[in-house]
Amino acid sequence: MTKKEKVQFVIDTLAEIYPNVPIPLDHKDPYTLLIAVLLSAQSTDVRVNQITPLLFAKADNPFAMAKLSEDEIREIIKPVGLSPMKAKGIYGLSRILIDKYDGEVPADIDALEELPAVGHKTASVVMSQAFNIPSFPVDTHIHRLMYRWNLSNGKNVVQTEKDAKRLFPRELWNELHLQIIWYGREYSPARGWDLEKDIITKTIGRKKVLEEYHKKKTRG
Repeated sequence: MTKKEKVQFVIDTLAEIYPNVPIPLDHKDPYTLLIAVLLSAQSTDVRVNQITPLLFAKADNPFAMAKLSEDEIREIIKPVGLSPMKAKGIYGLSRILIDKYDGEVPADIDALEELPAVGHKTASVVMSQAFNIPSFPVDTHIHRLMYRWNLSNGKNVVQTEKDAKRLFPRELWNELHLQIIWYGREYSPARGWDLEKDIITKTIGRKKVLEEYHKKKTRG
């Protein structure tokens, strides 16, 4: 297969498996999505979806959030981990949204990245899922799969994002990044990986990855 054919195989296979791909984090608007994505750092979407209803029952907009103290926020979000840093970020960005943006989340990636505790990935998710502006946020699943599929060198997430944007059509970025995440979780996880179920890697996978997989199976 040529690289172009591999890319098309990925697109076609993911479209067949996930014709209507869900957004993993529960939210109702750009602000609640921003907070949910921030909370998901080094946590799971399941855990975040358990905690955000408790947090948003008290404050689901910047004005209400800024009325809480950092300690109050931290107490609610403790189960997701890194609560001191996340609470400080949530309180700080809420104040900035009020003071600088009239309480609205800006649809601008540079402005988002200037907010406390908001990195490039978080900003990209908000741009993609809240504002439908083509972005390609790279999480651990996408980074792993782009390497397994020999579509990126696995050097770092910055390079993986560049490769994804170069290889996949811009109009598909928002849907594809979600499809790859779901595929990675269900068919190509880091642990407990069964290549027989992973049709994409089995078909177009990097030779080194396939060889290492079969060696481990033989030893096991």
